[in-house]
Amino acid sequence: MNARRTLSWLLLVAFAFAFALPLIWMFLTSVKPGEQTVLAGDGVLSVLPSPISKTPAYAAENFGKVLRDPVVDFPLYLRNTLVVTILTVMGTVVSSAIVAYGFARVQWRGRNVAFGVMLATMMIPFPVIMGPLYVLFKELGWIGTFKPLWVPAWFGHAFSVFLLRQFFLGIPRELNDAAKIDGCNHWQTFTRVILPISKPALTVVALLQFVFAWNDFLGPLIFLTDRNQYTLALGLQLYQSQTGNTPWNLLMAATTIVILPVVIMFLIAQRALIEGIATQGMREA
Repeated sequence: MNARRTLSWLLLVAFAFAFALPLIWMFLTSVKPGEQTVLAGDGVLSVLPSPISKTPAYAAENFGKVLRDPVVDFPLYLRNTLVVTILTVMGTVVSSAIVAYGFARVQWRGRNVAFGVMLATMMIPFPVIMGPLYVLFKELGWIGTFKPLWVPAWFGHAFSVFLLRQFFLGIPRELNDAAKIDGCNHWQTFTRVILPISKPALTVVALLQFVFAWNDFLGPLIFLTDRNQYTLALGLQLYQSQTGNTPWNLLMAATTIVILPVVIMFLIAQRALIEGIATQGMREA
């Protein structure tokens, strides 16, 4: 039994290292001088900065050049991305929770049919509706603004609704009956009873939507027209394409700036994320 457990841990560590290796290599490249990011004359590529004692100086120089770039304004793009992401996450969590409660705890005619239609929309790829959405937002005068990126989130997200509905179905219905006896209507039951015990599931939805909105490239590329409105995803692509000879140390520094908030967010919400997934699995079992 101990040998099997040891083997399991070794496999987990190996897989974790394999998945983390690109991130480790990216960070190490971001704290090297440019000449150490390519093969040396002897055909050897150094893994660590040399000398390693100058790593802080190399890091300050690389990240400083990226943040002070005259063409790509990463601090501005960071602010734009934060605005869009926060509004998107708020809209997705609020609207999806309300819709999921309606599907899970409220009896109404055609509920299952409507739920099936909603699930069917998950199979429609974004490029299929990209054209109609562009025409719609153009008629509304939203092209060139952030509205196409966050307003749709306030009308629910199919996968988030599905995830929360399954979680709500696992909550004992006796809680609804008890709240009804105490004089609560559906809205009061939803806000005072269901939501407080659904924090793990809500955290999962928020984190998944945060990652999606933060990394979204196609949406901003289509709907944004002013460079001052760019998000970090567009800014990174602009930074990569502004020169033919890619400075890998600076590009990796820019990439680190882009993905670092996602890593920090995951570390902060890791416990709640794992708890939410585990709870969902137990409920379905």
